[in-house]
Amino acid sequence: MEILGYAASIIMGLLLGLIGGGGSILTVPILVYLFGIHPVLSTTYSLFVVGLTSLVGSYSHFKTGHVHVKTALVFGVPSIISVYATRKFIMPVIPDPVFSIASFTFTKPLFIMVLFAILMILAAVSMIRKSKISTDTAPEIKYNYPIIFLEGLLVGGITGLVGAGGGFLIIPALVLLARLPMKQAVGTSLLIIALKSLVGFTGDLDSGYIINYTFLFMFSAFAVAGILAGSYLARFISGNKLKVVFGWFVLVMGTYILGKELLF
Repeated sequence: MEILGYAASIIMGLLLGLIGGGGSILTVPILVYLFGIHPVLSTTYSLFVVGLTSLVGSYSHFKTGHVHVKTALVFGVPSIISVYATRKFIMPVIPDPVFSIASFTFTKPLFIMVLFAILMILAAVSMIRKSKISTDTAPEIKYNYPIIFLEGLLVGGITGLVGAGGGFLIIPALVLLARLPMKQAVGTSLLIIALKSLVGFTGDLDSGYIINYTFLFMFSAFAVAGILAGSYLARFISGNKLKVVFGWFVLVMGTYILGKELLF
């Protein structure tokens, strides 16, 4: 199972490099189901893995001029504040169990996995649905600051709860709210994901969780190898076509996880 898990981490990085967003949604299921790591701790690990992998991926986009640093800061600052606050103050006070009804107990790990499954389904729908967002170069980058701030807080909160990067939310927001061209939106989203995920990870450092850094760095190394390969292959493979196929896979996985956690 560990060999399969490390292979899956490469695939996760590969998809992140190929399609720019959505690949990180696999990190927590890989950690929970293939490595047997507790769901709450898996979200901590995922923040580090996703953050480091996205940081490496954003560098290749930066070299080609597809990272808009000002936009990353405008969108990233509220996301960073939100994800850190969520990990530092909100996650520790979520009760376990969350609630009980008759013989059914809704535990904190169950809450994390159900929320994650719902996020997977929403991400899948976003990837499957044909995008109506223009890929043309925008004549001028403009910012809708209030909405960007609220969107940043929302995405940061989601990242803090489930440990996923939220690229499927960030990329449309950058195109629609900041009017970035699609290629810049993809590269910029990776930098935003990297910053908020790594800062979110620091919010867990004094939480009392026992972190296996040897495993964490090894898992991250495989994921980084995947995103480097994905960034290279993206020159030859249509990311849009791959995103639809991957979207259907994520939809099946999200539905399976939701059913497994609630019904079995």
